[in-house]
Order: sequence, then C-alpha cells, then structure tokens
Amino acid sequence: MATELAPGLIHHPGFLNPAARARLAAEVAAVLASAPPVTPCMPRTGKPFTVRMSNAGALGWVSDRSGYRYQPDHPETGEPWPAIPPAAKAAWDALAAFPAPPEACLINLYAPDARMGLHQDRDEADFSAPVVSLSLGAAALFRYGSLRRSDPTRSVRLLAGDALVIGGASRLIHHGVDRLYPENDLLAENPLPCFLPVGGRCNLTLRRVSAPVV
Repeated sequence: MATELAPGLIHHPGFLNPAARARLAAEVAAVLASAPPVTPCMPRTGKPFTVRMSNAGALGWVSDRSGYRYQPDHPETGEPWPAIPPAAKAAWDALAAFPAPPEACLINLYAPDARMGLHQDRDEADFSAPVVSLSLGAAALFRYGSLRRSDPTRSVRLLAGDALVIGGASRLIHHGVDRLYPENDLLAENPLPCFLPVGGRCNLTLRRVSAPVV
C-alpha cells in the first residue's frame, strides 16, 4: 500500500514483485553490457563518488570536473546510451502521472559500503515532472529532508522492489542514502542481480529532463 512520506513523496513498497524484479534486472544487465558503469567525480574537488553509475535513455546524467550535466553519450565510450529498460518505463507510466515520457534513467550501483550524500535533483529544465525511483538488491536507508539542506531529516528503509516517487512539493527536497543493509537476508534480493557484488544495491531513477512541447 502506498504511503505519502511528505507532500508529493510517495513510497510504494513491493511495487515490483519477484518476477518483475528479475525482468528488470535482466534488462539492466543488458544496458550495462553496452554502457559500462563509470565512477563519477565531484566537479570542483575531483573526489570520486562511492557509487558507480551508468544511464539509459536519450540523455544520461554525468558528473566530472566540468560539472553536473545531461549528455546523449557515454563519457568514456562516446556511444549513445541504450534505450530505457521496458520494465522501468512501465513503472514510470504507472506512477509518474505525467504526460511526457522519461528521457533519462540513471543507474546507480552501490557496493555494500557505498553512500549517497544529501543532494537535490535539480539539473532538469522542468520540475513539474517527478523523479521515479526503483530499488533492486540490498535494502537501503533513504534519508529525506526539505528544500533547505539544514532542515531536519527523516528516514525510510527501501527494500528490493520498492518504488519511490519524488514529485510535487517534494520534487526538490534534499535526499540521500545513509547505508545499506547487506547483512540482513530478509531485506535483500535473493538471488542478487548478476551485476551486483554480494550485499550490493541497484537504484534506477527515471527523469524527464526537458520541458514537454505544448
């Protein structure tokens, strides 16, 4: 049953059943075979992320010393990003309530000790579209706050198959991942997708980058 964690922030526990998770995992594996994961770095410091990333769709989100941006090709191979996995696109169609399709599907790959600091998703041209998040693999502690980074935060545990919609008044909230729970078999995917290390997690976020043409 869906839960509204904050206005516009909707948690859908178990949105993907085991068969749907296996189908999505196979589609993600195919994407990664043609668009290998890279380790992005912070623009100013060059400090590497602890999360490895790839993308699918017409545009992909990248971060390097030049800054944060969307671009149509892989930063190392120069090849166009593969198409968005059909299972991920189906989740957008079911949950986004937005008239235009996603243009980007960012694939975050977490090792058991990886983290994602508090941040906002604000590199898109139109914030009226939500971000739709899908989880595979180990459970994660997702932390979310408000528009100001200094505001109090709350947390929710995201399990394999959970979906999260970040939209409406929550579209620009600060959010991140504090830790994974690889040690708890009850909270992890079994078996893990083939592209994840033991105890790892995969998170897909579907985004609309440009404003729809009216």
